Amino acid sequence: MTRLWTLIAVFAASPAFAAPGEPFFSLRNTDFVVVIAFLIFVGVLVYFKVPGMLTGQLDKRAETIRAELDEARKLREEAQELRASFERKKAEVKDQAERIVAKARADAEVAAQQARVDLEASIARRLRAAEDSIAAAEAGAVREVRNQAISVSVGAASELIAKNLGADAAGKLIEESIQTVNARMH
Repeated sequence: MTRLWTLIAVFAASPAFAAPGEPFFSLRNTDFVVVIAFLIFVGVLVYFKVPGMLTGQLDKRAETIRAELDEARKLREEAQELRASFERKKAEVKDQAERIVAKARADAEVAAQQARVDLEASIARRLRAAEDSIAAAEAGAVREVRNQAISVSVGAASELIAKNLGADAAGKLIEESIQTVNARMH
């Protein structure tokens, strides 16, 4: 209501009241007609509660904006929580990856150590096999040389015996050999 009085006071102080000639409150005065039309228009707006509807709509809009802001704050907080969660997961995954790499390095070191041990054992086996093979070849060569020496010695001895030994001495040697064989057999 105070607004209405304020509007009336503003129009009452207009230059139309100070104009000479036509009285202000005459329908021939266009300023007066405009003021009356404006007052009727404002009265119709007040009667149909248009200012209340406008303020209601503005209040609804303000509530909608407030709700949207609250929703935006809530979404921002959720986004920050998700980001923090992803950062934690990222740190966990990084730690896990570092542990996996460290374990892989340790496993590789153990495998390399085991490979060295296995290689040394393999080399030792091959050396033993080579030494055994050399020893066997050496023993075979010694045996063959011995057999050859025996064959040569027997051949030389038999030639010598055949030249130097008479029939009586040969018979005596044969009997001694039979007795030696007989003694060893029984």
